[in-house]
Amino acid sequence: MDTLGAPTGRGTLARLVVLLALCALTVLLPAASAAAQEGESVRGSLRGPDGDPVRGVTVTVTQNGKDVGEDTSGADGSWEVKLPGPGDYDVELDLNTLPNGVVPRERGGETLEGVTVSPDQQRAVIFPLVPPSEQTGPGQDGGETGPPAPPPEPPLAERFPDALLGGIEYGAVIAICAVGLSLIFGTTRLINFAHGELVTIGAVAAFFFNATAGGPGLQLIMAGALAVVVGALFGGVVERGLWRPLRERGTGRINLFIISIGLSLLLRHVILVLYGSRPGSYTDYDLQQNVEFGPFSAAPRDLSIVGISVLTLVAVALMLQRTRIGTAIRAVSDNRDLAESSGIDVHRVVLVVWILGGGLAALGGVMFGLAEVVAWDMGFKLLLLMFAGVILGGLGSAYGAMAGSFLVGIVAHLSTLWFPIELQNAWAMLVLIVVLLVRPQGILGRRERIG
Repeated sequence: MDTLGAPTGRGTLARLVVLLALCALTVLLPAASAAAQEGESVRGSLRGPDGDPVRGVTVTVTQNGKDVGEDTSGADGSWEVKLPGPGDYDVELDLNTLPNGVVPRERGGETLEGVTVSPDQQRAVIFPLVPPSEQTGPGQDGGETGPPAPPPEPPLAERFPDALLGGIEYGAVIAICAVGLSLIFGTTRLINFAHGELVTIGAVAAFFFNATAGGPGLQLIMAGALAVVVGALFGGVVERGLWRPLRERGTGRINLFIISIGLSLLLRHVILVLYGSRPGSYTDYDLQQNVEFGPFSAAPRDLSIVGISVLTLVAVALMLQRTRIGTAIRAVSDNRDLAESSGIDVHRVVLVVWILGGGLAALGGVMFGLAEVVAWDMGFKLLLLMFAGVILGGLGSAYGAMAGSFLVGIVAHLSTLWFPIELQNAWAMLVLIVVLLVRPQGILGRRERIG
């Protein structure tokens, strides 16, 4: 009998699947069921050229020439028209209700014809609004008119600070996620391929708590805090319910790695079923004006991400250096057997590491979702960069994971100054290869004797 009272490994794995499904259902199913009850609708958010909401604009929906319904944009620019069922609809913007100095980007763009709405879909449509001088389309004489030629691209010296700041933000998000991955490897020697799904769970949980339609509509700060708690609890449940019983049975590292891949696939597709494939965004801090300070220009949201991430990393570093549990974590990472013989409760330390890693991954997911969008596979897309940061900094070193992640993020963003943005992650991987050729143990890793 193991610690869970299961006589066989098959029974443990079966109970784990049920446990993981229940945890995912607890967090995600309310959002899915609420979305399913909404029925069909057409919705959108009107924003002016300056990014501010446009209120008081009437939007009308028709089908085969018959009025279906209309709505007026609110203070936040949002509007929504409920539909009688799926089908093709025409959506029209009333030009007479638009404020002065704002027109559709294209002449005739106030009408969207043949908008297809699927069953139980809340279809989002966009009406781009611009100043009259930038409107394109046929002019009064039938000829084409359009905006003046775009200004030349700013010189490299002007684009470099913003790219550097974007790289720091990207690296900070990767670092928060990678620190937990590094601590887990250091204490258990497990290459956790499912760590990316912990990131996604945090982002999706925050989206549910923050969503006004399917969730309680909490402010994003409170929603993010609850998401971190969800991620920490999920990490502890996975450690206590799966990894500890497997380690006690003497399961090899390769087998554990394969199991982590299977766990990743399971969690990713459970999230896909419950959350859906359509990306979403938080209701807070969506559109903001950039703030300029010296040569840098960034939205307050991006500055907050950098600040929160750096403070979190500093707090983790202080915890590892100046607390008893931090000392125990470092001792178990250095020599598990020696730490256990000296009286350290290794099982308790590993459980704390999993809880800490799950919480950090969830926080990273919230930050990543705030910087970009919330998607069902966002953690998997970030996983390769997390591994790159951990390996580049040095396996098992939390500080190395921080340094390596920042380097990966900065290189990825700076590469866009000269190369297409699609290649930014490729250049980060190239830096990883070059550094490992010179220093195989990583930036802060230690040399180990083999044999």
